[in-house]
Amino acid sequence: MKSKEFTSVGIIGMGMIGDSMSVLTSGHGYKTVCVVRRPEMIPEYQKAYAAYFDQMIAQGLMPENQTEICAKYVSYTTDYADLKDCEIIFECVTEDLTLKQQIYAKIEENCPKVRAICSVSSSFVPDVLAGNARTYKDRIIVTHPFNPAHMVPYFEICSGAETDPAALEFAKEALKALDRKPAVLKKPAPGFIGNRLQFALWREALNLVESGICDPRDVDTCLNYSFCPRYTSIGIFEHFDNGDLRLNITTCDTVFPTLSNIDKGPAAITDRIARGDTGARAESKTGFYDWHGVDMDAYRGRVNAPYWDFVKSWDLPEA
Repeated sequence: MKSKEFTSVGIIGMGMIGDSMSVLTSGHGYKTVCVVRRPEMIPEYQKAYAAYFDQMIAQGLMPENQTEICAKYVSYTTDYADLKDCEIIFECVTEDLTLKQQIYAKIEENCPKVRAICSVSSSFVPDVLAGNARTYKDRIIVTHPFNPAHMVPYFEICSGAETDPAALEFAKEALKALDRKPAVLKKPAPGFIGNRLQFALWREALNLVESGICDPRDVDTCLNYSFCPRYTSIGIFEHFDNGDLRLNITTCDTVFPTLSNIDKGPAAITDRIARGDTGARAESKTGFYDWHGVDMDAYRGRVNAPYWDFVKSWDLPEA
């Protein structure tokens, strides 16, 4: 349901996350002002915006004229003064602390109504981001999404030592109004929640391959057809609680001592990088897999398949 707590959203920095966020906010009928640094790129941003809607329309999730309707809610500008009515602003620029702090200074100068400044940073914590802020130090938080932000509903929210609890709560409720599923960290941690879990699994997947226990394809087959599908409908704490913690502790004591505890990227990655075999986008088209001849449209279809249903709940604007 559309929130009455805010009417205008600012997005600073277009590209992979910014484009996706503009689809999410305008797709829920909120006026969205996008600040860009390179006005000559606006046609490309509009093209990316339309492409996202085309994908959702092709899935039968919205009517064919939805792109035209939602595009009326989006504007592009180079002038921070155009953000003057925005109550919430998502900062989506590259991971450059100096640039981010320059942007926050401009927000302080131009945005009297802003209640929450939300960085999508995947590495900087709020205390660092707000280090040079003067008047809005208490409103700078992290709202870290997973890409694409309009498809993947999970956001993790992190506050700093000087964050106003009201700003955090406002951002949380704003994300809920956008049909997101926010999780609030009690304290900052590198990688927040999602990447810590993902990279703990990645570390052990690499260990299994490097130790000669199995091949990469075996790991992926395990994930596709064993426990990962379960965790789309129940959580890991639910699962082990239901299984009885007395059984769980026995497995912990047996398996934990054998798990990888390396603290840097292993040779399985660094050796491939040294050879130029960096994955699907490499000139060699090789990483852990050989990507020659792979139907990339079909691959992207598999990437998006689990997330289409989350779009069905959107309160789409009708005019």
